[in-house]
Amino acid sequence: MALVSDRFRTLRAQGECALIPFITAGDPDLETTAAALRVLDQNGADLIELGVPYSDPLADGPVIQAAATRALAKGVTLDRVLAMVKEVQPHLQAPLILFTYYNPILNRGVDQFMADVAAAGVAGLVVPDLPLEEVDGLLAAAAAASIDVTLLVAPTSPPERIQAIAAQAQGFVYLVSVTGVTGVRSELQSRVKDLIDGLKQTTDKPVGVGFGVSDPDQAQQLKAWGADGVIVGSAFVKRLAGDDPQTALHTIGDFCQSLKAALRA
Repeated sequence: MALVSDRFRTLRAQGECALIPFITAGDPDLETTAAALRVLDQNGADLIELGVPYSDPLADGPVIQAAATRALAKGVTLDRVLAMVKEVQPHLQAPLILFTYYNPILNRGVDQFMADVAAAGVAGLVVPDLPLEEVDGLLAAAAAASIDVTLLVAPTSPPERIQAIAAQAQGFVYLVSVTGVTGVRSELQSRVKDLIDGLKQTTDKPVGVGFGVSDPDQAQQLKAWGADGVIVGSAFVKRLAGDDPQTALHTIGDFCQSLKAALRA
């Protein structure tokens, strides 16, 4: 299983910008999620972020919140998500990054959680509601399980905090491109370029940009501004939530191809 940091190292050596799609596990169902992971893997995804449905997703906008609500209503649990991941992960080239809030980790126990996700084949972890001041225990447990924990930098973070977050982040630094929650935006804010530039002066770790990225032009713009990775979430979740799963899978495959083509242009 490739580590997140290994994949970024390979892509950087090839002069490529990573495409990182995000989907919500269990929406519309776990069988479709497993198929979607394969489709994304076969159509240009370099890494894949998989959201664990949660009842109070503070960082997520309406599209991903609705997807999580639908998944929870169908009885999707962390154990069921990990069982699905364990089945599909051996068939994927792209490392899987699990996106989860901290409460499920705390409820299971940090060490047990890390052991369980590592056994399922998870390579990375994003925990959006865990502050830097409380991350040490999680980082230690993750290191013991060979899992990269990616930390988020907000556009409002002061320089000294950005430096501290970047120093602790593993795999890559996740730059949140907007103030607010996830969701499709019609255009990128020009200050994102300054934020990327600032991070590049602070760390040599890869910088992935997410929140609000919704089309190939925006992905290409972020690459031009110096991003090492582009995370696209709500635009994939919205496409996957269609009435016909097979049509939705075809749609996300085409969309994934278009994004990767833009990043290679």
